[in-house]
Amino acid sequence: MHLHDCYENPLCRRYAGIKMQTVFSDDTKFSTWRRLWLALAESEKELGLPISDEQLDEMRAHLTDINYKDADAAEREVRHDVMAHIHAYGKQCPAAKPIIHLGATSCYVGDNTDIIQMRDALRLVRRLLVNAIDALRVFAERYAALPVLAYTHFQPAQPTTLGKRACLWLQDLLFDLQQLNFTLSGLRLLGCKGTTGTQASFLELFEGDHAKVRELENKIAEKMGFSGVYPVSGQTYSRKVDYTVLSVLSGIAQSAHKFSNDIRLMSHMKEADEPFEQKQVGSSAMAYKRNPMRSERMASLCRYMISLTQNPAMTAAEQWLERTLDDSANRRISIPEAFLAADGVLTLYINVISGLMVFPKMMERRLAAEIPFMATENILMYCVKKGGDRQKLHEAIREHSVAAGREVKLNGGDNDLLERIANDPRFGMSDHELSRIVSAEKLTGRAREQTEEFCAGVRETLVEYKDLLGVDATVKV
Repeated sequence: MHLHDCYENPLCRRYAGIKMQTVFSDDTKFSTWRRLWLALAESEKELGLPISDEQLDEMRAHLTDINYKDADAAEREVRHDVMAHIHAYGKQCPAAKPIIHLGATSCYVGDNTDIIQMRDALRLVRRLLVNAIDALRVFAERYAALPVLAYTHFQPAQPTTLGKRACLWLQDLLFDLQQLNFTLSGLRLLGCKGTTGTQASFLELFEGDHAKVRELENKIAEKMGFSGVYPVSGQTYSRKVDYTVLSVLSGIAQSAHKFSNDIRLMSHMKEADEPFEQKQVGSSAMAYKRNPMRSERMASLCRYMISLTQNPAMTAAEQWLERTLDDSANRRISIPEAFLAADGVLTLYINVISGLMVFPKMMERRLAAEIPFMATENILMYCVKKGGDRQKLHEAIREHSVAAGREVKLNGGDNDLLERIANDPRFGMSDHELSRIVSAEKLTGRAREQTEEFCAGVRETLVEYKDLLGVDATVKV
């Protein structure tokens, strides 16, 4: 068996970065199990149980050199992954073997490791998210004043600026960052709760000393970098935690999907192109094409991320009493894959916005075709101020607009509405007056100012995350 004769998850091979893959790797998982066993043994010793320094030193010496062959052989016999790794660790630590996993149940290592992996993965997601936010800020500031036609219902509406449009994408990501921080700050370890969450085994070990049992959890949490543990649980931590975490990723996917759709629409209108390498092929049949494949890939992965939120929702709903095992196989797949997809999506986001090619002349051309209609209200107000009859001018604008629209749609002609108005004595306007009123910059409202004000606030927000700035957003394929 080699690389190409068995299925390999494309999230790893094509989309996700190595750091995220490492978080959910076997080495990380099983070395974390061993760190948890060591933290348990150290804390039990500190609270008076007869565990020797020799035993602890032996455990410390084998935290990362996982003897997988021994573990695999044991699992084929005992059909239990935690017990198999206890046997394997014990084989490397013969003196410590009697006290490894003392008082604990499987979820002590399984669930606590899941929480640790999700914490570390959320931190990686936050780093990518912050860099996406910063790249968007730079883009928005660069194009704060560039007029572009805005749409509602994908029908021409009023001009905005490209920077203001980018602020809509930016605001969504800031919402996501806020939700991620809230969720990360509330994440706790399961702790050491025992078989049904009552801590009966640990109360027995400490001869009925409740204070020591409570302190045991505090010590373990501190050693593993957490501020505390969930105060109550069954054998597992509540599976609503998984739902909450994956909901953060779903929110990011919703934001990124919207962004990718907008880039695809702008690409269709020839107003922007995503990065395109010198020898990149857009189509196997149509050599001239520059398909927005990165944005399409974002949309594809985002839909998958959003769908994965269903898994923890159903799992949380299906838990029986103090625990059932029908969550295990599902969670091994859905949680890592959600994070791997998030890693791929945010890397694409940064890549696309950092290298997006903008075509102002195409934006100007599209604006020129639609602005005459949009400027009519301003023309009406200007002429009324000069003493014109509002009702008569309104009717004149209606007549000319209908005629100009008919010319465009039926004959494919240019929009000559402004020319019609300029030649109509009822308006009494010079070419200079007319051109001043209908300039795109006059019709964008506070778009530039909103962009500049908003981005100033974003810069202040990012000061807190300055150490996270700077990532490699290279797209693999």
